[in-house]
Amino acid sequence: MPQPSPVPSRSVPETPVPEPRHRSVRTPGGRIHLVEQGTGPLVLFLHGFPESWYSWRHQLPAVAAAGYRAVAIDVRGYGRSSAPGAVDAYRMLEHVADNAAVIEALGAGSAVVVGHDWGSPIAANTALLRPELVSAVGLLSVPYAPRGGPRPSEVFSRIGGDEEFYVSYFQEPGRAEAEIEPDVRGWLAGFYAGLSADTMPPAEEPGLFFVPRGARMRDRFPTGALPAWLTEAVLDHYAGEFERTGLTGALNRYRNADRDWADLAPWDGAPVTQPSLFLGGALDASAGWLSAAIEAFPKTLPGLVSCRLLEGCGHWIQQERPAEVNRILLDWLGSPEVGVG
Repeated sequence: MPQPSPVPSRSVPETPVPEPRHRSVRTPGGRIHLVEQGTGPLVLFLHGFPESWYSWRHQLPAVAAAGYRAVAIDVRGYGRSSAPGAVDAYRMLEHVADNAAVIEALGAGSAVVVGHDWGSPIAANTALLRPELVSAVGLLSVPYAPRGGPRPSEVFSRIGGDEEFYVSYFQEPGRAEAEIEPDVRGWLAGFYAGLSADTMPPAEEPGLFFVPRGARMRDRFPTGALPAWLTEAVLDHYAGEFERTGLTGALNRYRNADRDWADLAPWDGAPVTQPSLFLGGALDASAGWLSAAIEAFPKTLPGLVSCRLLEGCGHWIQQERPAEVNRILLDWLGSPEVGVG
């Protein structure tokens, strides 16, 4: 697959970085909790499933030290942010509205928006729907794919075949929660390990994205040692958040796939044109479909500045390889195309 050349590394003068500050801002859906460090152009970080602002703990101080205002949020339904009860409150349009409200509440005319996992399509769609607020967009682990094709639920059903694709497994409210919430810490440990480079199952074994009929997702999780990036303290942090909030808000994002498909019909096939970055792990369990998405980048991401796959890296890229991700991210932020340094 093509790999656009990375931008040249530049020397970034570091500035003293204050301690991270926690606060909440009002949004149309309630409130969004955020953590910020530094001053300068705004860089907004969006986490994925099942994480929180904390997944960017390595990036916030590094980006702040390089002269940016680094802000990571708890996406609605997570952590200390509002968790509306209605499933349709987690549609993509609502997440875009949250991001717009955060950028405006922070007094920034625009922001660079960077997302990982589910945060990646949320970042891309924020750039697509609110281009005046997003000057550049960084996508980690999940590439941009425009709205199109048949209804997602039909696609997921075909993907599963004799088994059940995990997104289909997540659809019925309460079903996945019944598996996860009796042992949140154990479920998270297995899910994180199953997608980490040093603990994921061998490629020849069935992946954890497919659930045998009548079984549980966790039945295919690896057991044993935690991945190197996931210390007991880090796992305790994530488990504590989800033991307090439950998983329904997080899972409701998956339950809006068909609704998003209908909502985004006016943007069918639309490219994201801002300067962009894609960064993935070569061992990510989703790498099998990365090739087609990357091949389409000249049409879908015409402003692409840098595209990298990190060898020997899994899905949790900014936590598995923080120093390398920070270097690539800062090079991209300081590139002439992005122009916010």
